[in-house]
Amino acid sequence: MSNQSGFQSRNIGFPTLPKGDVLGTYDTYDEAQSVVDRLARGEFPVKQVSIVGSDLHTVERVTGKMSYGRAAIAGAASGAWFGIFMGLVLFLFSPSNNTMVYLLAAVMIGAGFGMLFGIVSYALNRRRRDFTSIHQVIAGKYEVIVDAELALRAQELLSGSAE
Repeated sequence: MSNQSGFQSRNIGFPTLPKGDVLGTYDTYDEAQSVVDRLARGEFPVKQVSIVGSDLHTVERVTGKMSYGRAAIAGAASGAWFGIFMGLVLFLFSPSNNTMVYLLAAVMIGAGFGMLFGIVSYALNRRRRDFTSIHQVIAGKYEVIVDAELALRAQELLSGSAE
């Protein structure tokens, strides 16, 4: 019997860093990813390649000013999603013909409670956080690492001298 799981067939070794030779260091993830793409197009065994980000920074990008209206809309949206989930559960297990009515009612009730929760939460935290933001973790550099026994072949492929 063969094992189809990629995690079982490759010894990833969580949580250790990959070992091997550094093919290159890049400023952006896209640059590192394009190197791996070039290796893949050259029929290189990319299972032996890793991209390691280091020099990590936490970045919080401010997206706007928070208000009661924004809190209400965000709460209603998240409550509506929860309502859709609950409505679908009712839809699946309800024997009646009015299941779409139940789904719509669950969405509306979820949006209402979400809106109420959003407004109350904003009112309690208003002076501590009057803005909205997005959190990101960004690496300062990315290294493409390949197994030591395949490093020369990878360098040849990237330089274009491999046939």
